[in-house]
Amino acid sequence: MKIRTAMMTAILVLAPGLAFAQSTTATGAANGAASGGAVAGPVGAAVGGTVGAAVGAAVEIPNAVLNSVRSEPGPSVVVREEVAVGRPLPQSVRLRPIQRYPEYRYAVVNDRHVIVEPRTRRVIKIVE
Repeated sequence: MKIRTAMMTAILVLAPGLAFAQSTTATGAANGAASGGAVAGPVGAAVGGTVGAAVGAAVEIPNAVLNSVRSEPGPSVVVREEVAVGRPLPQSVRLRPIQRYPEYRYAVVNDRHVIVEPRTRRVIKIVE
């Protein structure tokens, strides 16, 4: 029963924060293990590492999307709000489609290209 509770706690604590993290599978696993370990000890670390790796893999954006966004000039929109992964863009920012990838949109905000989840307008990647 304690293991099950620890697993559920780790999943609930880790999933929201990792869902918008700019990470790879390895980074997701490392961050998940660290967070899970802090919450529920060794069992939490094991569960957190597994959940973090899965979420990290799900968040990885195809290189074709990154390359497409990098090559798009687009006018930059200036916003006062902080532009960060996991934060939504204001409604005033126009989201542009990415050819062949309808699950993503992009915008150029404060001279930075960002990839956005269109339904929530949350930034999922800042393209460097």
